[in-house]
Amino acid sequence: MQTLRTRKRRKLKAEINVVPYIDVMLVLLIIFMVTAPLMNLGVDIELPQSAAKSIQNDKEPAVVSVDREGRLFLTLAAAPREEIDAEALKAKIAAFVRQNPQIPVYVAGDTSADYGKIYQAMVLLQQAGVPKVGLMSKPPEAAKAH
Repeated sequence: MQTLRTRKRRKLKAEINVVPYIDVMLVLLIIFMVTAPLMNLGVDIELPQSAAKSIQNDKEPAVVSVDREGRLFLTLAAAPREEIDAEALKAKIAAFVRQNPQIPVYVAGDTSADYGKIYQAMVLLQQAGVPKVGLMSKPPEAAKAH
């Protein structure tokens, strides 16, 4: 009986081994460092499929055109096409969209136009309060032949 009393009782360790957690944290850090540059920010637009059919709409759309020199033109409903500057475009489109909230608004850019100018036109339309902007295009020549 004495031998049991003389034995020292071992104290329980109340520590957590954090080495595996540190390893997991470092792996996650490396994954986030690698994937962060791959995330792209941009404008939310819905691009049509290659075999998309044309949009059927009862209302005449408002069309903002950008020519190869970067000049802006506006065509509202049945009105003739007119050259317009950025501030006047914002004012006219904002007033037009307030009166006709369901009117479609499209951006038509020349093939050789600077992409930055087309993007600026889309930003102007967003600032004017246009909820949705579509990009105009024409079908490829090969698709017309079939």
